[in-house]
Amino acid sequence: MKTPIVSKSDSRRSAIRCSSAWRRLPCGNRGSAMLELALLMPMFTLLLVGSADFARFVYASIEVSNAAHAGIQYGMQNRNTALDLTGMAQAAVNDGPDVSALKATAINFCVCTDGTSITCANAGTKCLSPARILQYVQVNTTAQLNCLYNYPALPTTITLNGQASARVEQ
Repeated sequence: MKTPIVSKSDSRRSAIRCSSAWRRLPCGNRGSAMLELALLMPMFTLLLVGSADFARFVYASIEVSNAAHAGIQYGMQNRNTALDLTGMAQAAVNDGPDVSALKATAINFCVCTDGTSITCANAGTKCLSPARILQYVQVNTTAQLNCLYNYPALPTTITLNGQASARVEQ
């Protein structure tokens, strides 16, 4: 293995730089990688924590949306399940066990095909033939997530919402 050729002037400069008061400090490039790592490590850590937070929010958003769809699937089976508002809300909450503090509300409403304003209670008397009564169910889900780290200019708590509605099988 060949040794690098160093001129006398280079070795004198190095000797002067490493002499006397500078003897305690490392000479040359030794330690520069450690210094760079020490300066960049906080940024890498912030990037890692930020990516983990973003992934948590995306996953929770999908869970909240899917929970609303699960509540709808339960409610749109028939007219009896469409009236079971607590069952629809419970089906939504059961579908999102990974999201703590998931809340769900369910409603049902009726529409007359001729445009008459009705409620599900008076639909039989207000929506007259040949018009048809269409019954719908809707589930709204919401959850609040806290950030892992307090980022400047961003809220510490983010609210996620999901909503689904569908017509009930006739």
